[in-house]
Amino acid sequence: MGEGGASRAAEGWIWNENVQPFLGLLPRYAGYDFDDTDWRAVELGIEATDDEHPDRWYSYPLIGLDHRVEAHLAYAAGGDETSVRAVEDFDPELGLRTDTLMAAFATRSMP
Repeated sequence: MGEGGASRAAEGWIWNENVQPFLGLLPRYAGYDFDDTDWRAVELGIEATDDEHPDRWYSYPLIGLDHRVEAHLAYAAGGDETSVRAVEDFDPELGLRTDTLMAAFATRSMP
């Protein structure tokens, strides 16, 4: 990833209901057009995930014009959260955007 293969990982969690909006925005920063077909693949892929078991995470590549991001997702066992790990090209702006999205989508919207 990136020049010389440099990459960084952003890790955290978001609410389950925010997975689709999160993946609607993150790929844009990579220059990737995430569409309904992508969402259907992710939706099916994360069904049987469990964040307590590393071999039961789902990974989805977002290979855009500007950057490459590998999104790793898993539902929290017995919870309403989805654990997220985004491995991406080392780019300070992309990293800041990813961290900001995770923080925003770990917050429930106000009624």
